[in-house]
Amino acid sequence: MVGSDGLGKGLDGLAASEAAQALASILQTQYLRYLIIVSWAVGLLGVIGWRTAIVWFVVTITAGTLRGRFEKHMSDRVGAEWGMAFPAVGAATTAAWAAAPLLSWFWGNSFGETLAVALLIAGYVLVFAQLRSSPRQALIVSSPYGAVGLVIAVSLWGQPEFWGFLAILPFTAAGLFVMVTMNMLREQRIRAFQEDQARLIAELETARDNANAASEAKSNFLGIVSHELRTPMNGVLGAAQLLGSTRLDQTQREYLSVIRNSGDSLLSLLNDILDMTKIEAGKMTFEVADVSIEDLHQRVTGPFHAMAEAKGVELNCVFTGDVPAVVRGDALRVGQVIQNLLSNAVKFTEAGQINYEVNAIRLSDRRVRFSFIVADSGPGISAEDQQRLFQPFTQLDASSTRRFGGTGLGLTIARRMANIMHGDIEVQSVVGKGATFTFTVEAEVVDWDAADTQDEIAGQIVGARPLNVLIVEDHPVNRMILDAWLTSAGHTTASAENGQIAVDISGRQRFDLIVMDVNMPVMDGLSATKLIREAGANRDTPITVLSASARAEDCQAGLAAGADAYLTKPINFADLAELIALAPGGRSAMRTVVEAEMGDAA
Repeated sequence: MVGSDGLGKGLDGLAASEAAQALASILQTQYLRYLIIVSWAVGLLGVIGWRTAIVWFVVTITAGTLRGRFEKHMSDRVGAEWGMAFPAVGAATTAAWAAAPLLSWFWGNSFGETLAVALLIAGYVLVFAQLRSSPRQALIVSSPYGAVGLVIAVSLWGQPEFWGFLAILPFTAAGLFVMVTMNMLREQRIRAFQEDQARLIAELETARDNANAASEAKSNFLGIVSHELRTPMNGVLGAAQLLGSTRLDQTQREYLSVIRNSGDSLLSLLNDILDMTKIEAGKMTFEVADVSIEDLHQRVTGPFHAMAEAKGVELNCVFTGDVPAVVRGDALRVGQVIQNLLSNAVKFTEAGQINYEVNAIRLSDRRVRFSFIVADSGPGISAEDQQRLFQPFTQLDASSTRRFGGTGLGLTIARRMANIMHGDIEVQSVVGKGATFTFTVEAEVVDWDAADTQDEIAGQIVGARPLNVLIVEDHPVNRMILDAWLTSAGHTTASAENGQIAVDISGRQRFDLIVMDVNMPVMDGLSATKLIREAGANRDTPITVLSASARAEDCQAGLAAGADAYLTKPINFADLAELIALAPGGRSAMRTVVEAEMGDAA
């Protein structure tokens, strides 16, 4: 509540907000008052003479100017017990205005009384129109007009004109009441609309915050799922790589190749959800590198030959057109698209054959257009189903008794990846006669003719001196695989089950390289890395962080903690071999190479 001395004592219930509304109305219309003063002065010229009219004009203009300066100066103090100051000042300046009808009435001009009544009514209308949202403020400001009206009424006491003058009051008051009521209703509707808007904005902000929280929770969930699934896959693929270094006959090596290729395909499927999230957020990245078409063909088709043979389905592969040997592109993303088409073909084809064709059309000496065509003899797809085939989370058979599983994301991700690579996927099908999917994409040609190459043994360490390596890994299978691979290459190893043990061991023994897992009990790998970097014999020892998370932010967190390199599970022993080759050069050598690779990827 706002109170003040003098005039404010009788209106202790006046709210500061009402005073603020009144002041806003006054400030918004203060320049119009000068125009009205001029019009009143012109009217007074014919009644009270030009000298008196000019004096009234100067006094009123001066009062209005002083009032405007006061209002601007005090506008920031409405809520600090200054609410009544504005109507008080307004009433004081209105007294100058009220002098106009008083002078007109008593000047003795035949038209003066008529002009006085007109100015008196106009003055009330002006005040209540200006302060339409604050009627109590208007009553205070217009009080000088009430005083003038009272003086005029007293002067008419006992005369016939007295009752005629009093008769003006009812319709004037009624008109002011209607104007104020309509304005108050309109202001009420405006305030209700503003409150509704504020409520909607608050709800939208709450929904936004909830959506951000849900997105963050989803990101954390995906990171956990990625870790939990990649960790056992590291054991499977790591053991497969170790098995590849033993003596195997040709059939066994083919089976081993199927295991490894299938494991890679499983990892690609594991990334489907992550890929979908990245695509929706516009953060899908593509790594452009030299791609051997023959190697790509072997990688994408390898797992499906055995799968098709197991179902009694024939898988035929053929190259047509002018196929180059090496192109520039993202082998992983292209392989994902093709493998999705081949996987669907094998899944839905119960008998007959699947034809996979790689067709290439030379566009120029440095450009080629590929069409990867997968045609099956399955049940086919109706025209109606083709319309919703590429919608996310859509299965053509969504019943509880459907024979084939899946998330319904595969084709959606495949087509969106194709679109990002400026390609597309088209489908042609007749029910009962199979379906044909065609993935088209263009690529830059590196080499049209294949060069003679020899197969490399992945993860083989050539020319590296024996190193003393600390393996920090809580999973016993992963520790065993790393230890077996390193010792087979002539290195010595020590093991720790968690970060605390690693810190204790590194404080007693000097190592040439530390391979540090991230998620471990007791103490995580990042905390252990920070402690090792603070002091001790291994302060400057190269540290390679090993994690099941493939998120870029996790890689940055590892490097920020003091690691020099970051590897994701399942371990690619070829990548680890490269880091081991860099370890004798110290942290600087490893950091230089890793940062250069990150810069190229960016």
